[in-house]
Amino acid sequence: MMKTIEEQILRLKKERNAVILSHNYQRGEVQDIADFVGDSLELSQKAAKTDADVIVFCGVHFMAETASILNPHKSVLLPDAGAGCPMANMITADQLRQKKKELPRATVVTYINSTAAVKAESDYCCTSANGVKIVKSIDNEEILFVPDQYLGDFIARRTGKKMTLWPGYCPTHVKILPEDIITQKREHPNAKVVVHPECRPDVIALADEALSTSGMIRYAAREDVSELIVGTEVEILHRLKKENPCKKFFPVSKKAICPNMKLITLDKILNALETMTPEVKVPEEIRIKARAAVDRMLAIV
Repeated sequence: MMKTIEEQILRLKKERNAVILSHNYQRGEVQDIADFVGDSLELSQKAAKTDADVIVFCGVHFMAETASILNPHKSVLLPDAGAGCPMANMITADQLRQKKKELPRATVVTYINSTAAVKAESDYCCTSANGVKIVKSIDNEEILFVPDQYLGDFIARRTGKKMTLWPGYCPTHVKILPEDIITQKREHPNAKVVVHPECRPDVIALADEALSTSGMIRYAAREDVSELIVGTEVEILHRLKKENPCKKFFPVSKKAICPNMKLITLDKILNALETMTPEVKVPEEIRIKARAAVDRMLAIV
């Protein structure tokens, strides 16, 4: 009998001693086949601790790079090599080096949504889940934060640090507008509102909480939450509904779709395991420098 694609993936995964990691924004069927589903921080931690020989990373390129930084002797596969991150591409290592010359006293904190080459020019990495904690821990009032200006603004407001912000942003989260929240609150008056810190400040101001995707997952599980308006990439609703079947979830905006996150499919996961490609490998010189910034983050969290 013909095996289903899921059965073929699970068989090959066992043969390769592979682990499948999926971001919360991946297609529902990709989340369902994964060994672990999480946000950037959780996936980084899983990648750092895995005993698998092969990591199949269902996310975007910078995430697979981070897994390679932490696991130089493992094979890290990104099922679609074209799955990039526009925000990560809004700053280059050369641009960061130039900015560091302009601000020689600043500590460089880089959002994990960045290339390995940019991480290598940084003092610390952070995620949306731990950015406030990381910046608070730094014994310097002057911070250069790249590449997300909106997450940087969110952190600056909560730490009181003098932060220079690079003008990058997430094209998906900037599609979420204040009027979207106002409309949803009018339609669902009993619902709480959570949004991602990558959203604009005027959007965050209208929410009950600004949380990473893992924070949203925990918030949704609270007993006092029965309806939730969710301001982030829409695919997170798959997991929220799966884990909280008796609760109601509404996307702030159905336009909040990341096309890069949708590039990975079950067919591509199967092909990656069959061919052991496309593999993501960070050059050793860059990896060592980038690893220092990631390790400083992991040591704090």
